[in-house]
Amino acid sequence: MFRKTSYAILFAALLSSLGCSSGDSESGGGATPASAAPAPGAGPGARGAPTIVLAASDVAKVSRSTIEDGLAVTGDLQPIETVLIRARLEGDLVGVYVREGDRVRAGQVLARFENSQQQSGFRSAEADRAEAQSELATAQWNMEQSKELFDAGAIPERDLKVAQQAVASAQSSVAAADARVRSTGSFIQDTRVLATTPGVISQRDIENGEHVARGAPLFTLVRSDVLELEASVPARKASGVAVGQRVRFTADGRSFEGRVARVSPTIDPSTRSITVFVQIPNAGGSLKGGTFATGRIIGRTMEGALVVPAAAVRQAQDGGRPFVYRIDGQKLSTASVALGVADEQRGIVEVLEGLAEGDQIVVGNVGTLGNGMKVEVIGEGRAANRGP
Repeated sequence: MFRKTSYAILFAALLSSLGCSSGDSESGGGATPASAAPAPGAGPGARGAPTIVLAASDVAKVSRSTIEDGLAVTGDLQPIETVLIRARLEGDLVGVYVREGDRVRAGQVLARFENSQQQSGFRSAEADRAEAQSELATAQWNMEQSKELFDAGAIPERDLKVAQQAVASAQSSVAAADARVRSTGSFIQDTRVLATTPGVISQRDIENGEHVARGAPLFTLVRSDVLELEASVPARKASGVAVGQRVRFTADGRSFEGRVARVSPTIDPSTRSITVFVQIPNAGGSLKGGTFATGRIIGRTMEGALVVPAAAVRQAQDGGRPFVYRIDGQKLSTASVALGVADEQRGIVEVLEGLAEGDQIVVGNVGTLGNGMKVEVIGEGRAANRGP
């Protein structure tokens, strides 16, 4: 009996203890440790969102600007004309007057051959022509005399015909002599090597006193006052290319503007592209032949387009629409955007949807970003004025 009573007293005491403990918890008498984990489903602010510090150069302001829609082209700029000057005769050079890099004008003497033989032949041809002209004059006088005698009945018609044939023969001799004079005169001209076009000597293959065979290369002359780029354009985009379109170029660290000069009328079956020839004025010779250039054939120009730096646009990992990180107050938020024309040369892209003028966005690779992160911008006053 005593043992049963003891068990009852212990059970009652345990119930009393549990009741007191429950009452203290509901009334807030107990304390939760600061390190305790938040309850499942708690918001991101349960521990406090992380903060990222950005420089003013990492932030840009969405603004409106002029953007150009174009087709990219690249290639080497080549002189509009390259002339290989060859020897027209065989002989010894008695003078070479230009070197590589010399600028020459059309008709300028570049070199000279020894021409005593050609001069002798020319003088002989002139003497033969003078003799033929003299014989022609004599034959014409005889014909005139014969005609008067024939009209007077003093000579038969046969003698008149003979005199007329003598005149025709003398005229043929004069014509042949004239041709020989012109031929020997051209030989003399060939002893002088002339520039066929204004330009610059890019290569000299001869030396003074050298014996040169006919047809041997003497000089290479380039005309670089206009440079030309030969570029391939995909056939599917060829309809947007026309003669006269402006082309903006960047070459040798500088910007230039040219025009589409010619467009190939056929498509290359192996590459499915067409060839476009673009010309750039280069009167001062500031660009050298062979310079690599990148450019854009300007199709249309749009005024007042909403633009952002291309470095601000990020691609979604799931293949969805691209997005940017927008600064809303002091927090980051992701904004999906629809893009339009991209201007690679200026590094900007048109935004059709998702942003408004004046929005601040994060540019470039600044570390790991996330939606809802707190943002602190150093030099925020300057960042607000920075556009694309």
